[in-house]
Amino acid sequence: MTSTKSPVSLANFFIFNPTLGPREGEEHKKILLYYPTDVDIDTKIKNIGLCEAIVNFTSTFTDAPCEVMHTQKRRQVFYQAEKNFWIVMTVTIPISHKTKDGVPYIEYHEDDVQDSVFQAVLKQAYKMFRFFMGPFSDIMDRGNVQSLIQRLEHFYYRYLPTLKLDNSDILDVFNGIHFLPLDKHTYLRIQSFTNLLEATFSQIKYTAFLYNDQLVWSGLEQDDMRTMYKYLTTSLFPPFLEQELQGSPVANNDRRGSSVATLHYGRYINGPPNMSDSSNLGKVPRVYINTESTCEECHLVVYRALSATVCLLVDASYPLQFDFYRSIDGLVGPKLSVLASDISEQYVKRSTPSTGEVQFKYIYFNHMNLAQKTTVHTDSKKSSNVNIPADILRLLSDINSDLSRNVDEGETIVKSITDCWVVGKKSDQREFYVVINQKNANLIEINEEVKRLCATNFNNIFFLD
Repeated sequence: MTSTKSPVSLANFFIFNPTLGPREGEEHKKILLYYPTDVDIDTKIKNIGLCEAIVNFTSTFTDAPCEVMHTQKRRQVFYQAEKNFWIVMTVTIPISHKTKDGVPYIEYHEDDVQDSVFQAVLKQAYKMFRFFMGPFSDIMDRGNVQSLIQRLEHFYYRYLPTLKLDNSDILDVFNGIHFLPLDKHTYLRIQSFTNLLEATFSQIKYTAFLYNDQLVWSGLEQDDMRTMYKYLTTSLFPPFLEQELQGSPVANNDRRGSSVATLHYGRYINGPPNMSDSSNLGKVPRVYINTESTCEECHLVVYRALSATVCLLVDASYPLQFDFYRSIDGLVGPKLSVLASDISEQYVKRSTPSTGEVQFKYIYFNHMNLAQKTTVHTDSKKSSNVNIPADILRLLSDINSDLSRNVDEGETIVKSITDCWVVGKKSDQREFYVVINQKNANLIEINEEVKRLCATNFNNIFFLD
């Protein structure tokens, strides 16, 4: 008799700095954040003290920082985000209640928790904080320890409950970006549009252009764009689209003094909700980019027309006033509406479903530009909507971990107990994983099939002929 397997869940999450409480009796000063909050101080000190001891002990054997600790019931992941700042996340191991010969027992599914996946989740948690709040050390330099604690609590008490740890998989390891292939003419028109924006408004430091959830153009550094893309596609766009679905979108033409020529479908996702009401400027977040060097602070203004979105990173020293929003709306709205209509024609042609059942699913990732493509997942968001069994999905992460040990290239071919072929290839900073349902195929046939898939599906990734 077997019970349902429990999901992976967050047991605790904490951040500490061992230099803040060096003397006995001051151990509580090391604690910068501890989640969940309903834990007594003695337990917090004990858990953090144990982690500090593990970090110090492992440092005697290697220069590399401690990363993961395995126990029967839990998996603990360590990340030294900055000098003297440690982040630790503990997740539970899924269990099943079983009975053998009338005796109940618990089976722990350790293979369901993969180190590389949850290391990626932990690093992303830090990068998301840094994107909105800045580096830990900078916050302390601008204020004090208490100001850092307040920012940590403000961010993580909202962020951690949104984690879907049980749905975490190889896409978290890649944390890539879905690009939209366009013809060269349309792509150059978009690049010209973003150049015009930055030339007209000197306070705009960087721009990014997306269509649906796919990136077309970005002026940001790759790591910053990766974090912002994650925020846009998982946190900002979904509630906005949900709100739009409640009523059919109409032209945003409720503007005082507007002429027929200025009517368009543009509106702010964050910013003034109504361009005829100058008293409501909405809410625009501040973000931190290039934190490894200059640490620039910017306003993130997001504007959308139909399915096209332009992200404007405005110098934080510039005061956002209604006249600025109105000028942006007047220039961007009409041009973005036309671009969105032109892109939609290509998008519909490329999205035409093929007939027949597809016999393979794949994941592709390019380390050079962070480009990611997948048919394993039904959409670009992290969800439980996958097209392959959970054990095969975990196998993909295992193969990825093996290939990551090879700096340049490698290949792994596995046949599962369900007669499903799983192939992982790494070459020239690109990784390709494919799941093929051909039970009667042999190794040579599978190898030839993978070569054919690479040639037909990943030629001219950025531009279409």
